Amino acid sequence: MSHTHVTAVEDDEPELLRDQFRQLLRYRAIIGAGIGIGLLGGVWFGLSNADTYVATSQVVLRAPVNDPFNPSVSQDKTLNMGSERQTALSSSVAEQAAKKLGWTGTLGKLQKDLQVTNPPQSQVLQFTYTADSPQAAADRANAVTQAYLDLRKKQWTDLRATMLAGQQKQLDEVAKKHDQKTKEVDRMSDGAARDNEYAVKTNLLNRINELDARISQLKSLDMSAGTVIRTATAPGFSDGPGLTMSLGLGALVGVALGLLAAWVRLVFDPAPRSPGDVARAVRAPVLGTLPRGATDVLLADDHTDARVAEEYRSVAFRLAYDQRFADRRRLLVVAPRGANDAAVAVASHLAASFAETGKDVLLIEADLRTPTLAGRLRAHAAAAPRWSHAAESDENGWPGRRQLSVDAGESGSFGLVPGERVRNVARALTAPTVTRLIAEADSPNSTVVVLAPPVLNYADALALVDRVDGVLIVCDQRGVHRTDLQRIRELIAGAGGTVLGAVVHAPSGQRRAAKQAGGRRGGGGRNRQPAPAPTGGEEFTAEPEQVIQGDGSDTVTLRSLRAEDLRNGDIRAGDR
Repeated sequence: MSHTHVTAVEDDEPELLRDQFRQLLRYRAIIGAGIGIGLLGGVWFGLSNADTYVATSQVVLRAPVNDPFNPSVSQDKTLNMGSERQTALSSSVAEQAAKKLGWTGTLGKLQKDLQVTNPPQSQVLQFTYTADSPQAAADRANAVTQAYLDLRKKQWTDLRATMLAGQQKQLDEVAKKHDQKTKEVDRMSDGAARDNEYAVKTNLLNRINELDARISQLKSLDMSAGTVIRTATAPGFSDGPGLTMSLGLGALVGVALGLLAAWVRLVFDPAPRSPGDVARAVRAPVLGTLPRGATDVLLADDHTDARVAEEYRSVAFRLAYDQRFADRRRLLVVAPRGANDAAVAVASHLAASFAETGKDVLLIEADLRTPTLAGRLRAHAAAAPRWSHAAESDENGWPGRRQLSVDAGESGSFGLVPGERVRNVARALTAPTVTRLIAEADSPNSTVVVLAPPVLNYADALALVDRVDGVLIVCDQRGVHRTDLQRIRELIAGAGGTVLGAVVHAPSGQRRAAKQAGGRRGGGGRNRQPAPAPTGGEEFTAEPEQVIQGDGSDTVTLRSLRAEDLRNGDIRAGDR
């Protein structure tokens, strides 16, 4: 059995993480689905890339310069690698490559598998082409590379031709002026005027020499756009990761996907994910986690597994050492909503456990709507403890003098005040007789355990909260919402009570069978028949159980009867 304290859970962050990871493993189906999706994706990726081949070529770019050995000329300042990369990916290069390859498809299809990159801090363009055959990948990579170099060379050559045409035009104009000025100077006589004209002629000649030098310089430029330093060759193996590696990667991605989906499911799960969540919701420790089937039988001696009795004894001992309960020993056992089977089992087992320690135990069935304990326990009228008898019977008919004794086997016996249907439940539960009956726990060596209907179905338990020392909440961790537990705690605190703790249990086998048989979830009825009382002594048979209409969530107040119903004798099971 695991015990969870609120302080330990809230303060230990590593424990919270471990607990959350354990809770993720609850959603094995979601994680398995994620792994399956990842494996299918890995198979698809491996098969789709099985016939994929990649060829790569590299080009070192350069700009036309007069002196390539001049250290003052910086190529990285002359070339813009981003622009060069965009040029390599342009449709103009694709058109030239298509002509070289004899491409019959669209340019978009040819460009689709081309990738051009520029390694950092370099003037290198890397052309990578992906194709379904090795030779096709190499041929297309080389064709695109050469088409780019040809295009860039043509662009540089066209630019030089434009500049040469401009320079030549200027040279012709200046040469014409120089010839005219030479003729004028030859006709002039010596003097200042001739000297001035001669100076103009000299300037024109200098200009002619300058333009000649520029033209010669432009004609001497190398127009190649770059040098191929790596020619694409046919690859000898596929570029894909292979089926084995694809499956491994798919499995890893699937695990991550499954864990993510399970975590999202965990975050939005309204049910408590762990006993720690229950403890935080009720702000009290989880006194025990019962194994599956522990709530199917009302007494430990009827269980085939003796460990169940030890589980209940552990809960009883933890309650006994709780100072809030140990002073007066009055306990109220309740369930959140729906069926009350688990709370009935826990209350009867705790009564037997306290009786085993030598206490005079009285179990009060405060369920006045569907009382069943008298027929389900081995109860008889003999040897009931004197202290458990009510001093007088209430006018409502409960509690009466019908006090029973329950044989708990090796644990001993304890007293039972069985529930009975009454006309006015609220008046019966708040009567002074019930207060005096619960107060019997003030007697030395006595303990009172009160069993009430589910808190969120009826407010019967709230009418008893102020007369007990603490409340024990019995809940199915997967069948209750955190908001329900928080609401129960608020209702109990508002009524002046204290939550001593919670007991968490798994769904009972009978409840699962009832669901499979078509039973409605949250109903108060049960399909099993009450256990027959043992022979010997006066026997009592429980009245047949009634099915509570609806799921009980439509009321949290005590029901009352109309006066005309009392006069007519029309008392319905739901109003008792």
